[in-house]
Amino acid sequence: MGKPKKLKNKHRSALLGAMFLMATSAVGPGFIVQTTTFTVQLGAAFAFAILVSILVDIAVQLNVWRVIGVSGKRAQELANTVLPGAGWFLAALIGIGGLVFNVGNIAGTGLGINVLFGIDPKIGGLISAAVAIGIFLSKRAGVALDKIVVVLGAVMILLIGYVAVVSQPPLGEALTNAVIPDNIDFLIITTLIGGTIGGYITYAGAHRMIDAGVSGRENVGEITKSSILGIIITGIIRVLLFLAVLGVVAGGVALTSDNLAAEAFRSAAGTIGLKLFGVILWAASITSVIGAAYTSISFVTTAKTSPRKRSIATCVFIAVSATVFTLLGQAPATLLIMAGAVNGLILPVGFAVILWVAWRRRDLLGGYVYPKWLLVIGVVAWLLTLYLGYRSLGGLAQLWT
Repeated sequence: MGKPKKLKNKHRSALLGAMFLMATSAVGPGFIVQTTTFTVQLGAAFAFAILVSILVDIAVQLNVWRVIGVSGKRAQELANTVLPGAGWFLAALIGIGGLVFNVGNIAGTGLGINVLFGIDPKIGGLISAAVAIGIFLSKRAGVALDKIVVVLGAVMILLIGYVAVVSQPPLGEALTNAVIPDNIDFLIITTLIGGTIGGYITYAGAHRMIDAGVSGRENVGEITKSSILGIIITGIIRVLLFLAVLGVVAGGVALTSDNLAAEAFRSAAGTIGLKLFGVILWAASITSVIGAAYTSISFVTTAKTSPRKRSIATCVFIAVSATVFTLLGQAPATLLIMAGAVNGLILPVGFAVILWVAWRRRDLLGGYVYPKWLLVIGVVAWLLTLYLGYRSLGGLAQLWT
């Protein structure tokens, strides 16, 4: 095995960006809406769904980052090598799922701006889409992407953390239900997993990492550390958001408005809480718009594609997403929840390719001996996603209605 290379500052910055891209993509507007809605339905029992999603996230992301990072190949390239044409099939699934999810992401930015300034959500969504396009049109789009997701990710952690403290959630009850839940809802668990690690989200951080030049078996230590830190960041945001809403629900407040999340934050911290929610929702949404567009386009381009062409394609993807959002009459909150459920069904397909490469295609990993324990937890997670996906099929039509 080769000696570890000392990473350059630009590579370290890109790895930090990849970690936060994974985290902020996983905790997008869909997760905020889902967390509030499901916490209202299940109360502290929703802690179990949160824990399951984090455990599945750990098993999936450790394998995805390791296989993609060591091989230096994107997921669709690995899939095409394993089974010709499979990569393009995966790219189609990711593209369709990414588009659905990005319409929801833009809807989230519109809701955030509406809370902050009272502007019509559709206008707010279009303004935010223009901001995202501006980022990718900049001369140093990669650097801009990394810095923006890190800053906005840190802002979300601080603001959500503040509201979680103010709402005074019942920590003991939440901890108990995380292990012994009062109620288990498989559709809710599948929707949550789909919204946090399904579709394009699975590959956002790993693809950004290899695009920045960090790959190969000699960098397996940095790859592993980065994936773990990214998962920790994701988990912190998820838990804090759940606790913030749980404190309000457990306090006896009946959330009945069309925007449950905004009402929860206002109940916890008054007018300031409502404005903080607007900032959090917009930050979560705009970073997810960036992540969805970046990752979806990474599935239809190659390492040989010039950065300029890739940026233009990403801008077109955002523009199409914004157009669909403008024309679609579906309520934003319902659309966000639906997007998570759809992506939960996509997850098993792409992850199967990753596990096959780890198990049977050592040649694609440069002779790297893949840890058996990591493969085992990956297979267990994959079987779980298959089961949860099957259980969710019956409820998807009802959820959309």
